[in-house]
Amino acid sequence: MSNLAGFVKRLRDIMRNDAGINGDAQRIEQIAWMLFLKVYDAKEQDWEWDDEDYQSIIPEECRWQNWARDDKSGTALTGDDLLNFVNNTLFPTLKKLPVDASTPIKKAIVQTTFADANQYMKDGVLLRQVINVIDELDFGDYEESHAFGEIYETILKELQSAGSAGEFYTPRAVTDFMAQVIKPQIGETMADFACGTGGFLVSWLNQLQKQIKSTADADKYSNSIYGIEKKQFPYMLCITNLLLHGLDVPRVYHDNSLMRDVLDYTENDRFNVIMMNPPYGGSEKADVKNHFPDDLASSETADLFMSVIMYRLKQNGRAAVILPDGFLFGTDNAK
Repeated sequence: MSNLAGFVKRLRDIMRNDAGINGDAQRIEQIAWMLFLKVYDAKEQDWEWDDEDYQSIIPEECRWQNWARDDKSGTALTGDDLLNFVNNTLFPTLKKLPVDASTPIKKAIVQTTFADANQYMKDGVLLRQVINVIDELDFGDYEESHAFGEIYETILKELQSAGSAGEFYTPRAVTDFMAQVIKPQIGETMADFACGTGGFLVSWLNQLQKQIKSTADADKYSNSIYGIEKKQFPYMLCITNLLLHGLDVPRVYHDNSLMRDVLDYTENDRFNVIMMNPPYGGSEKADVKNHFPDDLASSETADLFMSVIMYRLKQNGRAAVILPDGFLFGTDNAK
């Protein structure tokens, strides 16, 4: 088992020496895309074991196991060769993977995860060192995979001190408390329409997992969540978070929940439970208001998300939502 205790510190110490990394937010984003590919590679090995006809959406040369792994033979890419491959082959390929409506979610997430991802490092030798630390992780080992879920949580916590990136993270004690109060039940569906790094989704799953008693329950558990995240970076973190928590097909989409007419929602678009921390005080394009009835249109994003919640919550459904004082007491000056 690799040295999980020092994992974050080891990466931080290496990346501090790279001229391309400027601050915690960039460091975390750099780590994020590599972790995603490492975790996704472990998932693909499981899928190949279960289905001998499985075909990866990622071209062979771009699969983690074929370019990132260092077998200590001296042939692993490093230095300028590694930088050239990552910048000019890996990223352009993953950003343009062929995806359409028929592409399975577990394959499509690769393209959506990399659509706006960034590679900041400028030193190929340091990049190789970072990749080697990440590749030491053994996600085939249940105990190590579970332990790394806790390590990943510390990475997400660092977002709180990473400038504006902190907006994507709701403290886990808060999401866990709200999930306990909402009391998830097997067979229910739960949504978060601005899911950030997936905290509410994970807290819901952790509560629901205790109730699994059969394969039918396990299927309902896996299909119980739905998430939307507008911004690329937290979307990447969220997908990786859910893969780490055992979801092979995370129903999380890189989209804007406010860009669909709320009057178009049908019963099939409703959920038993909605848990979320809406982005409030945010800014949207002026035409966003056009997707809401006149009496619900507002310049305050929290108001708009509450309208979405009203239209997407099933009758007798339950909601746990974090809201600013301005929304509750009418002092936000929204129009």
